[in-house]
Amino acid sequence: MKKNNIYVVLVVTILVSLICGSLSTYIVLKNITVTDTENNIPKTSTSIKLTETNSIAESVSKVYDSVVVVEGFSKGQMISTGTGFIYKQDKTKSYIMTNHHVVSDCDEVKIILSDSTEIDANIKGSEAYSDIAVLEVESEKVLQVATIGKSDKLKVGDTLFAVGSPEGADYAGTVTKGILSGKDRLVAVALTNSTTSDYYMKVLQTDAAINPGNSGGPICNINGEVIGITNMKLVDATVEGMGFAIPIEDALYYAAILEKGENIERPFFGISMLDITDSYYLWQNSITIPEKVTEGVVVIEASKNSPADKAGLKKGDIIIKLADEDISSLAEFRYELYKHKVGEKVSVTYIRNNKERKTEVTLEKNND
Repeated sequence: MKKNNIYVVLVVTILVSLICGSLSTYIVLKNITVTDTENNIPKTSTSIKLTETNSIAESVSKVYDSVVVVEGFSKGQMISTGTGFIYKQDKTKSYIMTNHHVVSDCDEVKIILSDSTEIDANIKGSEAYSDIAVLEVESEKVLQVATIGKSDKLKVGDTLFAVGSPEGADYAGTVTKGILSGKDRLVAVALTNSTTSDYYMKVLQTDAAINPGNSGGPICNINGEVIGITNMKLVDATVEGMGFAIPIEDALYYAAILEKGENIERPFFGISMLDITDSYYLWQNSITIPEKVTEGVVVIEASKNSPADKAGLKKGDIIIKLADEDISSLAEFRYELYKHKVGEKVSVTYIRNNKERKTEVTLEKNND
């Protein structure tokens, strides 16, 4: 063979070997899993498929059509708007739960169903301290009745969602989602326009968005069962995501009384009082607080023949305990008092002339 031919054959052989080697390497690399040697994590080219496992649409559908817009009127003018939900139904009537503060001072109430049907509603009953009101409508056009759950079964961190009409009918049926942020919160509430809190409410806390107009609407668990009734939020420039709801067990207890047209009976104690921190008004009433006394409520007057008067309480006494529970403010006094029923006897610890004393008060029915 000639020398030139030998070079040609050699070059061809090398090229064929390189091509075959490259093809073999490509095939091997294509069919193996590459490993991140630093973290020992297999890397694959498998695509990720998104699923809808986080959707709560099915749960929302279980309550959605039971939720209504509540509009309150006085002398023909709309003065309030909120939310409610149908929680009970019989053959002819359906009952809607909402907040007292949504319908207070109203002489007429209308509801708007999820299909935009408007119905006149009758106020069966309403009470400020529970912040519960019950409305009654004809059952004919009602679309759905909510399923009631149990708030006491919830755990902090459980998923919750609220349905309501923030800012009124234009945003009816708005759904917001969050978690149960806290249980058994005691939140001070002012029932009047005063700066002093009048009462404590025991509520559930959530970070689900709660806005004006949501009041009276349901807050539900992940199964679409109502476990609370939305009634307030903490409003402050430095605070975000702190909404509150009345536990459904408490709401139903009061609703059962109101739907019968009966009044919620609160025990009568029979005193006018001030917080111990109301120094100006205490001075006006010629009452001096001992330096060592830092908490309690001050008796301004015990009504004649009232339970407090019969128990010997009088102007200037500082009540520091009710039924052995510490009392730090007027709001806390009412909260502890309203745990008891008419006819019960409760112990009262108070300070008079710098000495701690004790008496017993028999609670009576308030006839006002």
